[in-house]
Amino acid sequence: MYDRRTRAYLSRCLADAFLAGVWNERRLVARAGKVLEPRPRWIRPLVREILAAYHRPPADRPRELAAYIAVDLERRPRPPGGEPPRVRRRLLPELAMGRRPWPVPELASVGALAEHLGVGDGDLAWLADARGLERSVVDERLRHYRYGWLARPGGPPRVIERPKARLKEVQRRILHEVLDWIPAHGAAHGFTRGRSARTHAAAHVGRPVVMRLDLEDFFASVSAGRIFGMFRTAGYPEPVAHALTALTTNAVPVSEWAAVPRPATPTLVRAHDRLGRRLATPHLPQGAPTSPALANLAAFRLDRRLAGFAAALDATYTRYADDLTLSGGRSLLGQANRIRATISGIAREEGFLVNDRKSMLATRAGRQRVCGIVVNDRLNVERDEYDDLKAILHNAARRGPADENRAGVPDFRAHLLGRIAWVESLNPARGAKLRDRFARIAWDE
Repeated sequence: MYDRRTRAYLSRCLADAFLAGVWNERRLVARAGKVLEPRPRWIRPLVREILAAYHRPPADRPRELAAYIAVDLERRPRPPGGEPPRVRRRLLPELAMGRRPWPVPELASVGALAEHLGVGDGDLAWLADARGLERSVVDERLRHYRYGWLARPGGPPRVIERPKARLKEVQRRILHEVLDWIPAHGAAHGFTRGRSARTHAAAHVGRPVVMRLDLEDFFASVSAGRIFGMFRTAGYPEPVAHALTALTTNAVPVSEWAAVPRPATPTLVRAHDRLGRRLATPHLPQGAPTSPALANLAAFRLDRRLAGFAAALDATYTRYADDLTLSGGRSLLGQANRIRATISGIAREEGFLVNDRKSMLATRAGRQRVCGIVVNDRLNVERDEYDDLKAILHNAARRGPADENRAGVPDFRAHLLGRIAWVESLNPARGAKLRDRFARIAWDE
């Protein structure tokens, strides 16, 4: 009918008009007449097509409706005269929440979202960065994130994206007021209330075979499209889901990625390049308070499929962040290669990549570790870690704690108590011995 740009514009205007009132043929045709001049002859057939496709107004899906209209217009022959109608005015659609599987706050418009987050409409647009300025601006003051990187043994550097105070506060509100209502899969133990590295490891105690796999660039692998889909599943209308997605995803500026050192090892160079491609597009930033919860939700299908696969093997599956662990009987040994291949394939289909460099298979004949916790017969801290802490406490009691604080920890006393508490949570007997040594240290008040 008309050129693509004209179809897209007319479709958006008509979708807004159709969603701006009562959903029946007479009213839809009338509103189209208020928007377009002259009213095209194809309006009534178009309205009938829409009502046949949508028995109820898709009040949470204005973009979907606009796309449907655009496809319909493309099919129709060019009308006599060939000139498109003029848009006289724009009507504001009456948006609404979709089906809510969880009791998330009802936010039917971007304005309602801004009010709920305690920011103005302009501030929300600035923080959401819908124009993608974060990727290109050079002036750090115009960015919403601060960047850094950390070296990783056996892997490319880890890029940290820390939101500035204003955006961080908004993200915290999204975390506690929206995301906390949406449950992760039962196999997810990281970043989930009531679960931890300890509960993750406990699921695999005393198993003859423990298999561990690692997901490469866990946060960076989760794209904005997946986050948008999650917010839509929660019931938010398209514009609200788009704003929430923009507030919780980020693309790393070109100049910041250029400053990250490139590895020399060929295998790490490839991993480095993959990370760069992921960071160049909107993704979950490692450093934002919302990213752990959103990553868990993005991995829900992965967890469900791997839990089902493990059950078919009479095995147990859990995940702590990017750490996938499967344990079971000795029959897993003969199937190890097939199991790895299947898990890698499932992960790839779900948008993740298994890092083969960090895969591990252990039997009870050796040390079985899950998230650094020994699980051979019971939960336990690694012997080297225990001996190191015991030596620090012994020397601190003899020579004073200042000599043992070689890393310059600000509150060394609290630091030691935290390490003792961790050992105690895994092995109370060892924890008691460490507390006894700690009690002998003379602390300067």
